Amino acid sequence: MERLFYLIIFCSFYGLSQESVTAELKETSNIKVEQIFGVDTFGTLYYSDQSASFYKKTADTIISYANFQLGKITSANTFNPLKINLFYQDFNTVIILDNRLAEITKIDFNTITDYKNVSLVSTGYDNTIWVFNQDLQRLELYDYLNNKTRIKTVPIQSEVIALKSDYNYCYLLTETFIYIYNYSGSLLRKIPSRDIREMAFSKANLVLKSDNQLFLLPKNSEELKSIKGLDLLINQFLVTNETLYIYNDEKLRRYQLKPQ
Repeated sequence: MERLFYLIIFCSFYGLSQESVTAELKETSNIKVEQIFGVDTFGTLYYSDQSASFYKKTADTIISYANFQLGKITSANTFNPLKINLFYQDFNTVIILDNRLAEITKIDFNTITDYKNVSLVSTGYDNTIWVFNQDLQRLELYDYLNNKTRIKTVPIQSEVIALKSDYNYCYLLTETFIYIYNYSGSLLRKIPSRDIREMAFSKANLVLKSDNQLFLLPKNSEELKSIKGLDLLINQFLVTNETLYIYNDEKLRRYQLKPQ
């Protein structure tokens, strides 16, 4: 009953489409990880373990990267497999890795001239990363090769929760709105985000989580489509194209998203 109440309140703040999406279970794999960061179209899995090591697992090999001096990995972005970024918030530092998990660049925001207290990091185009500057409460596009801030957005007036991006779009989830920017930092639109606390992103399609319910927000739409066929506790979730991954109870489940 309580879940139904929150669902009704949530839907009142969005246009909930009568159309829905069905999640059809395709595969279940047993794997014990601390956090799953990404799965690409070839099934390559990126994850961390309790020792704070970062792993890339293909069908044939497993390779790893570890930097124990920096502690736990806060987030990892694997959208560009040639420039994977690992964010260590406790040390205000980002590590850029190549596809063999060899270190390309270390960005210590404590030591750069333009100091930044960073709380969120995501992939940008070329040699850039999107960062949320906690002190100035704004989204910035940082060029780590030239140590230059290319883009600065208007300050955000609410608490930030998550940041996702690809080469073309950047999505910033806050307590009040989802802000959608293009690659040049122009705000395209903002959507009320009441009760949304997590999101996953692939090809401009957002999967949003409210309570234990997932919704799909298609590109250029403000109408949510409920995702049906998920009768389990959703701890971690990812989306790659039209494939949804859910990890809990040491099992990674792969679903195909199909419109009804």
